[in-house]
Amino acid sequence: MAIFEYPEVFLILPCIIFLCFLRIRRWNKSHLPTDWPLVGMLPGILRNAHRIHDFATDMLGVTGGTFEVKGHWFGDMDMVVTCDPANIHYILSKNFANYPKGPEFRKIFDILGDGIFNADSELWEFHRKTTLSIMSNAKFHTFLERVVWHKVENGLIPVLDYFVERGIEVDLQDIFQRFSFDSICKLVLNYDPGSLSIDLPYIPCEKAFNDAVEALLHRHILPQSIWKLQKWLGIGKEKKLIKAWEAFDQFVYPCISQDKVIEEQDDNFDFITAFKKACKETNVVSCDSIEFLRDTFLNLMLAGRDTTSTSLTWLFWLISTNPSAETNILDEIEMKLHAKKDKKWRLFDIEESRKLVYLHGAICESLRLFPPVAFEHKAPVQADIIPSGHCIHQNKKAAALFLFNGKNGKDLGKRLFRIQAGKMDF
Repeated sequence: MAIFEYPEVFLILPCIIFLCFLRIRRWNKSHLPTDWPLVGMLPGILRNAHRIHDFATDMLGVTGGTFEVKGHWFGDMDMVVTCDPANIHYILSKNFANYPKGPEFRKIFDILGDGIFNADSELWEFHRKTTLSIMSNAKFHTFLERVVWHKVENGLIPVLDYFVERGIEVDLQDIFQRFSFDSICKLVLNYDPGSLSIDLPYIPCEKAFNDAVEALLHRHILPQSIWKLQKWLGIGKEKKLIKAWEAFDQFVYPCISQDKVIEEQDDNFDFITAFKKACKETNVVSCDSIEFLRDTFLNLMLAGRDTTSTSLTWLFWLISTNPSAETNILDEIEMKLHAKKDKKWRLFDIEESRKLVYLHGAICESLRLFPPVAFEHKAPVQADIIPSGHCIHQNKKAAALFLFNGKNGKDLGKRLFRIQAGKMDF
């Protein structure tokens, strides 16, 4: 039939075009992504996928700290994103029982298996209590101090000296990632892969973490049907995730399958032995499952590598952009630790580090501005209304809590930390 038989079309089409124009203008003025019919805000999210952290920061700034993401009609992408301290406290503390990670979380983070990041309820309690118990052990503290200082003395200092003396530029984040990777492997697997050395060797497992984290972030952005199709076809970010999975397994399994006998001496500690012993004292899990041990230690490796390296990178970036803070930190070290100017560095223990109040304040402020764990993914068991007034439906809207403030950190929300160290402030 000819279109002219339906003159109302000439009224409807201009209205649709005008409404789209208004939506685009609203985006230009408020910087909020357009909520399009059928596809929701997906186009705006995909357009900003390369800068997703800054994009989220912009959205939170415009909306006052809490932002509702509307997904496409054929997938469950709706979520509430917040950096409001009241919301964060309510979900992560006050009403914690109603906010497990949810059924979708495990699908996204399937590479982590039954480790603490994926666990909920009884299994999460087991991981939490067991890990805290081991890390509270005096032998662990001694072992931790020995491992870190050994890596600083024999890895970090020599590598940095080598590049400085030759005037060679080096990626400091890469150096810190290697430092934290070697350290956490030695702590939990009692094995030092030696990635932090002058030749900066390529170790598949160490580099696999970057590919895995990037792919998992994209799983939060892409519709589940799309990233599952990519996984089935072995393309895109999913291809890298598959290779990362293989690298993890090839690295971790040999370390945990070896039967090691650790003699009970004052200076000896082995995390694997301690964990297996703790497992036998509970009925929650079986230590005979090597897959469960793989999941447990891979989760600990991820936590130890990424959080520490990210924190160190941001700390030194902030210090480099604030010369007065750098001077105060160095002066405090010289005064409190009686460091001699003719020496570049010296070893100091945990108790001595407690004297460095200003440095502790600088670390806390760095963590406030750039938390190493950017967000928490939660889904309520029962529908709930959070303090900001936003409703989160049962298992439908994930509450993705962005605990970072990005570039506009000083302007968003309340200060999460009050630094009393000499009234310091970056």
